[in-house]
Amino acid sequence: MSLLTLRGVDVAYGDLPALTGVDLVIEPGEILSVVGANGAGKTTMLRAISGLLRPRAGEIVFDGARLDRLPSHAIVERGVVQVPEGRKIFPGLTVLENLELGSYPQAARAHRRESIERVLGLFPILGERRRQAAGTMSGGQQQMLAIGRALMARPRLLMLDEPSLGLAPRIVQEIFRIIGEINRAGTTVLLVEQNTRQALALAGRGYVLENGRVVLAGPGRALLDNAHVQRAYLGM
Repeated sequence: MSLLTLRGVDVAYGDLPALTGVDLVIEPGEILSVVGANGAGKTTMLRAISGLLRPRAGEIVFDGARLDRLPSHAIVERGVVQVPEGRKIFPGLTVLENLELGSYPQAARAHRRESIERVLGLFPILGERRRQAAGTMSGGQQQMLAIGRALMARPRLLMLDEPSLGLAPRIVQEIFRIIGEINRAGTTVLLVEQNTRQALALAGRGYVLENGRVVLAGPGRALLDNAHVQRAYLGM
């Protein structure tokens, strides 16, 4: 059974459609990338899955149960956790305090110490800076903290919204390497990215979103070879 399924999902901001008839499937254990230009509806889709926006039509089903009728905190409790665009860490709190806040779901609290050890193993720099105010770290370190905080909730599905945004190429490479490592350890990943080349290279499968609609879907490597993707997103 698929882990997450979107069937005919429509989302609008007032009278302005943002998603129209979106169908999407995520299988357990995979990395799925959704790519598209700014304004294509990628963040809207994640916000709908997270319960921050209510679809006006369609269904969002996670592990056989409807999500689109649940409040956001209940969706997190079920194991669907989003790392938002722009990181949204708590700048005045320490690195360690930010991580501890990530383990607020009841099922995650009992594993807090174990989860902290895992996160600091993935991101050693966070261990070195654990007592530092999060807002004083570099953008790349803050992105690592945002991902680490999400992992503290012990997600079954980790959703990442533009994790490479504004980062130096060397840091982007490291972030993508760690996403792959998180996936190999057993966490299903939904990656939303404007960095089309790296997102599709990392993913087993991908979707291309344009003007709120899915226009292409298939294996990540096949999409990289697609003529439309190469013209529209890879400058070829």
